[in-house]
Amino acid sequence: MANEDLSQLKIEKSVSPTKPRKQKKSILAAGAIIGLVLLLILFSQGILSPAVEVEVVSVTQVYPSQAFTILNSSGYVVAQRKAAVASKVTGRLISLSVEEGNNVKKGQIIARLENDDVVAARDQAEANLNATRYSLEQAKAELRDATLTFERNKELLTQGFVSKAEYDASEARHSSAQAAVSASEAAVRAGKAALQGAQVAVEYALIRAPFDAVVLTKNADIGDIVTPIGAAAEAKAAVVTIADMDSLQVETDVSESNLYQVKTGQPCEIQLDALPDVRFKGAVHMIVPTADRSKATVMVKVRFADKDPRILPEMSAKVAFLSRETKSDEQNSRTAINPSAIVEQKGKKLVFLVIENKVKETPVETGAHLGDMVEILGGVKAGDRVVLKPLNKMKNGVRIKVLEK
Repeated sequence: MANEDLSQLKIEKSVSPTKPRKQKKSILAAGAIIGLVLLLILFSQGILSPAVEVEVVSVTQVYPSQAFTILNSSGYVVAQRKAAVASKVTGRLISLSVEEGNNVKKGQIIARLENDDVVAARDQAEANLNATRYSLEQAKAELRDATLTFERNKELLTQGFVSKAEYDASEARHSSAQAAVSASEAAVRAGKAALQGAQVAVEYALIRAPFDAVVLTKNADIGDIVTPIGAAAEAKAAVVTIADMDSLQVETDVSESNLYQVKTGQPCEIQLDALPDVRFKGAVHMIVPTADRSKATVMVKVRFADKDPRILPEMSAKVAFLSRETKSDEQNSRTAINPSAIVEQKGKKLVFLVIENKVKETPVETGAHLGDMVEILGGVKAGDRVVLKPLNKMKNGVRIKVLEK
């Protein structure tokens, strides 16, 4: 039976045993090729390539004046005319007609103190003056009558119609009337002086602005006791603090070693921390002729060329001392970057713009050099980050790792 079974076994020659092997090898080869292509694509796109370590810089806004700035310093806006307005007498505040931010004119009444006593004294002085004026008129009338009598008796005495005793009496009366008029005139002058003193006392109760200014702070309220020295408990020495806004200047300290670079009248550019996007034109007003030995600095006062209501006392300021005046086309800021971030390929200038963890080739248009920066006219905007000193192998889409400074 075994031999019969073996004799029945046959090999089909039509089916080749090597064909499945060839198909398998073809599939493997195709898969390898596809995988290699995918790897090449991934490497070309930077997905599987290692991240390139780079430094980045930001596109910023700069001012053309930075190219000819020779010295920088910081300071504060200070009013050169400033006053803590107070009273010359002690009294209770009964009226306050201004508040912070109000404009006041020279001589304007800012506040009033309780003044019933001095008003009464003024009225009494005025009444006394009127009484002395009436006495003066009476004395003058008596003098006119005495003069007429004296002149008449003098004439009659020469003719023998009056006695010498009568003439002497008229003369004495005339002299007495002259003395009475002089006394009354002196009393009137004294009354005028007393009235003027009383009026001054009343004026002391009216607190007026000493010059055109703006109210900065209100230091007292209605009902407070105001005193010139402020020594009493709960007493106020000043009612308001005012400043002349036309006298605002920047006071800045310049080190002694750099003072030779500063000259009176030198053009400056002022930046206020409160207004970082604005530059104000200015000039050196004066160099204070004394030094601060503890800081080895000299104070320099810089005036504003133009007034601006946004400029307020005590604002922080930065001053750039310039080598020349800024031109009209140099007033506005410009977009600029470090020139080391720009590369030239095939006659075109470009930068590698950082987008997340990759770079993108971005053509740019450059303008003038602004100090150690170069102006960018198009392609990127302020705030964008670009690769600094890109390597030759840097390409579009390459993964990067930003080095921390």
